[in-house]
Amino acid sequence: MSATAKTIAIIGAGIVGVSTAIWLQRDGHRVILIDRLDPGEGASHGNGGVLASCSVVPVPVPGLLKKAPRMLLDPGQPLFLKWGYLPRLAPWLIKYLRHANADDARRTAQAMTPIIGDSLADHQALSAGTGAEGYVVPSDYVYLYKDRAAYEADSFGWGIRRDQGFTWDEMSGDDWRAYDPAFSDQIGFAARFGNHGRITDPGAYVKALARHVQAQGGQVIKAEATGLVRDGGRVTGVRAGGEVIACDAAVLAMGAWSKKLSDMLGLDVPLESERGYHLELWEPSVMPKAPVMVASGKFVATPMDGRLRLAGIVEFGGLTAAPSKAPFDLLRNNIRAAMPGLTWKREVEWMGHRPAPSDSIPLIGEVPGASGAWLGFGHHHVGLTGGPKTGRLLAQLITGRTPNVDVTPYSPSRFAKSA
Repeated sequence: MSATAKTIAIIGAGIVGVSTAIWLQRDGHRVILIDRLDPGEGASHGNGGVLASCSVVPVPVPGLLKKAPRMLLDPGQPLFLKWGYLPRLAPWLIKYLRHANADDARRTAQAMTPIIGDSLADHQALSAGTGAEGYVVPSDYVYLYKDRAAYEADSFGWGIRRDQGFTWDEMSGDDWRAYDPAFSDQIGFAARFGNHGRITDPGAYVKALARHVQAQGGQVIKAEATGLVRDGGRVTGVRAGGEVIACDAAVLAMGAWSKKLSDMLGLDVPLESERGYHLELWEPSVMPKAPVMVASGKFVATPMDGRLRLAGIVEFGGLTAAPSKAPFDLLRNNIRAAMPGLTWKREVEWMGHRPAPSDSIPLIGEVPGASGAWLGFGHHHVGLTGGPKTGRLLAQLITGRTPNVDVTPYSPSRFAKSA
């Protein structure tokens, strides 16, 4: 428990914000969750549902610069662009692609491993005693390939995972068929990670965690935050819903919508929306044994309560454009190829926004020159996976404790505006 209880306003009621609130409450602080939507309604609702600890390899890897143009022109590839958005995207994209090299990919993986590398245990610790425990299910996580040659073509990423201490089993032929016979004969090789997990209903899970925050005395305010109030450089309130909500410190955990407020604090965060899609197949005729990543289509298929969720796709098009049709069609085509006998009763389509800083490393820490202003966003496609650890780190930092993780790589100071 903290010796001096503070009131902390947390802007954003997704997995990062709610996790931060729970860990702060456990340290004895008062918390206020502020969001323009109900808890768990944004990216936390629509993610792939896998606690993907091994997903430390960033999208920008060597060779991306050559492959990306071909992928954009091929409707069978999981990369899409709303071309009218390209002029606005270009400054961010140039910075992003500069990281598509071996050294930066390894550096990013080293930074991400402490955040997501033990996600199952982090979610179990977060949810313990909250009433949300039942949504957290230990499971394998399996990468699927056509054959061993296709797997070995991804050797750079697998080498990074090995360097970060991850281990896995390789399965092919009869071993793979015995493990899960639901998949096409065209999938002949699998790499299986143990000690992973899945969330059986991500939106409901975050809502259950938020109800626990309220049951412990926390406030949940549905309003759009428009700025922070500071006195002598220190945060004293949050402007939201036409009012000022008094607080001793504030956490910005607004995901892809975090740039405007963080830039008001003297930063210039190169942040874009990595638009993600999911397709839910309700009452499927068969379920995979465990969550799988189908490498050829770069999509995840995750068993959930009553449905199979297909998630993946990267589309660049900003925060306001309507969903595209082609990504949903691609997910349908890909699952039919991977599981030819699969049928289902109905579908639900969803598109949301992943927060993508240009260096693929989240911002976790206090804003330089803005005492009491803390950031927790920028996890790209692993926000659910890394939310609990991010919240715990923020709670430790706000309370004045030293985490057992080097938080330097996540420092917001790397995006401070030049004098």
